[in-house]
Parts: sequence; structure tokens; C-alpha cells
Amino acid sequence: MSKISGFSRAAALLAAFGLSASVAFAADPVLKEINLQKSPWTVVALEKGFFKEEFDKIGTQKITLIAQGAAELLGAESAAVGGGSLAIAQRMVYPSTIHRINGLNTVVIWISEPSNRYRTPTLAAANNKNINSVKDLEGKKFGSSRISCYWSAPFESLNNAGIPFDSRLKKGKVRHENIDNSAVAIAAVLSGETDATAVHLAAPAFTGPWLSGKFKVVDHPADDGVYINHAGRITYVARKDFVDKYPQVIKAFLVAREKTRAWATDHPNEAAAIIAKETRVPLEVALFQITHIGQWEFTGGEANAGRARTAIKEFLRYYIANGDDILTQKSLTDKEVDDFIDGRFFAGGSYSIYK
Repeated sequence: MSKISGFSRAAALLAAFGLSASVAFAADPVLKEINLQKSPWTVVALEKGFFKEEFDKIGTQKITLIAQGAAELLGAESAAVGGGSLAIAQRMVYPSTIHRINGLNTVVIWISEPSNRYRTPTLAAANNKNINSVKDLEGKKFGSSRISCYWSAPFESLNNAGIPFDSRLKKGKVRHENIDNSAVAIAAVLSGETDATAVHLAAPAFTGPWLSGKFKVVDHPADDGVYINHAGRITYVARKDFVDKYPQVIKAFLVAREKTRAWATDHPNEAAAIIAKETRVPLEVALFQITHIGQWEFTGGEANAGRARTAIKEFLRYYIANGDDILTQKSLTDKEVDDFIDGRFFAGGSYSIYK
């Protein structure tokens, strides 16, 4: 009788139970615990057990939600992913791409359907009688975070109106003040230090001020524009090495998101109560974050990886052609964009949530 190797003996034992050695030895590694962003949908997913349901299947036993912080610094979540303190980060596709260009080795694991005109309006103080349309901003000051939708949405509107932002490379007709702190951006408009800003109305820092009646909308992005169709999409990104090691974790996260989205859509009042309690906002604010047409926490995903890649390529071409002072200095090639979208998590991919 021939001598059986250790591997063959193990294979023989597995075969007796109807299993294959290839499955057993190729199993994905287990991630025991995970840190995720604390946001309206994730607090619902945790409270209602959607995270537990999906993560239990793969052995991830501890889920911790990390708040962005009182400073509300835009971009902090990307830095947290880069440093490993967060597994997955949510950002709009424009800033996610800029961070990738600047060396953050991330991939897009989910991207939303196109945006809409209500997600990132331009606001002025309600009592400012001099600013009533985008054209009234000529010669004025605009305060918002540079690497965000709060710059990329008005960038297109101002270009269309013939009054572009100033930049490091070229003088324009509207002065842009870079403000990464949401509270400061709000205070600057109300105090008259700046004349306008652009915001996501459903963002926690802006919903309260908007509902207070102290702001008015003076512009919406163009329905057929580059921002709505390409640059204003939402993404979830993760470090490439993390994704390569734990693809099953990414899929569990995305499945839990879909279940949470469906449940919250059907139970907005109960979901709002959870959000209000866990994120410490008034119930009215929490309900607005679910039901407002410009919300993004519970929006649908883009299933097609090809369309996702096209969206990034199209917005890069537009912003470069129109003088984006970051992208004209450094950008991504088409091949790098293709690699940035991780096809494993889109329709037809090995870890896709799309049927």
C-alpha cells in the first residue's frame, strides 16, 4: 500500500464528508472585527441586525461604528481608510478619485446611480437680497471644501454661467475660499464673510441650518450636466490590500447595505427614530435625511462596471478641459480608472451583489 501524504490524507477525510480539499484550503481568511463609518444607514443596519446577519456568516464577530468627529472635517474618512482605522469609506466619486490620484491605494467597491439636481444646491443667506441666482455671484466669495461636491457641483454651474472660480492657475470671476469644516462654511455665509456655499442638504451638518429657514437655494446643478451624471455619484472605497484579502467582508457589507436600504424605505419613521437616537440629531432632521429627494445614504447602486468606469473618465475629461487646477496637474489614465473600479463587486463579478 502506497504511503499517503499529509495533504492527501486530509483530502481523503474531507471527501468522506462530501467536501473538496480545494474548497477547504482556499477558504477566505476570517476578519474577526471591523470598523465602519457611523452614518444614518449604518446605525440602522447595526440596530436592526442586518450587519450581524451578514457578518456572522463569515465569522466577523465585532462591528464598531466610528464617528467622523466633532470637527466635521471633509476628507477625514479617506485618511482613516488610508491609515487602517476604517475598513470602508463613503465619499462622492470626485473626491474619491482625487484621493486615489494623490496616492491613496483604494478601489471603488460600490458606486451609485447618477445624482440629481437636489443633492448639491448652491445656497446663500435667506436675507441676502443681492444673491438670487448663480449669475449674482460674479465678483463674490464662495466658501466650500475644495475636494468635494461642494466645489465640483458649483464649478460646473459657474462655468456654464461664464463666471468661473479663481484657481491657482488662472484668475476667474468668483473667489473660492477653501473651508473643510462644515460649521465654519455655514457660519461664513450667515455672517457675510462669504456670499454662498454648496452643500448636501441631507448631510447632518447642513440639514438643521437648512430647516431653520436661514438659507435659500440660488442654483441647482444642470440635469444633463457632468456633475449629476458623473462626478456627483456616491462611492464606497476600501484599501486594495484589504479588499484583496477580505473580499467576502466587502460583499457582506454591501448586502447589509441593500437590506438596510430596503427596510428603511419601507419603515422611514422607525428608521428615523434610530438615526435620531444614535447620531444625536432631532427626529425631524433624521426623517429629512431619509426622505429628502437629495438624500444619498439610501440611494441605489450602479450595477454595471463599464458605466461606472465611463462616469469617472467623463468627469475627468470635463474638469481637465475646464481648468481644474488639480486634475490638470495630475490625473488617472483610462487603464488606471479601469483598475480603480473593482469589477469583482459589480454585475458578473465573483463577489457581486447584483443578480
